[in-house]
Amino acid sequence: MQQRQHRLTLTTRGKGFYEFTAEAASWLRSLGAGSGLLTIFIPHTSASLAIQENADPDVVRDLESFFERVAPEDRRLYRHTIEGLDDMPAHIRSVLTQTSLSIPVSGGAMTLGTWQGIYLIEHRARPHRRNVILHFLGEL
Repeated sequence: MQQRQHRLTLTTRGKGFYEFTAEAASWLRSLGAGSGLLTIFIPHTSASLAIQENADPDVVRDLESFFERVAPEDRRLYRHTIEGLDDMPAHIRSVLTQTSLSIPVSGGAMTLGTWQGIYLIEHRARPHRRNVILHFLGEL
């Protein structure tokens, strides 16, 4: 059993879902990965990760609308607004989602379902460069 680690830097254009399934799969192929476990971690407090449907774009649009309702950008609701109107809502959205994912790998490929993709969710309004850490533990 061996392990490898890689840092992806993803550029966002502001709030939204950014799929990076292909980048993670490409990295696994470059390793010659066999069977094991891929852990994906995002070291940010205003962005998060999700495995979600990637076939119908309405799913992502509906999720974005849900986040707007559950954590609205309303300065009257929050004490922590030092970085702007979207500051605390971004933290709330991040805590409701995930900062780490674990995906089994078999035969060098992630065992995602037919319609599943891996997403970085940007919760801030302005563009960011986000780091995502990929860690593979398994057969090479």
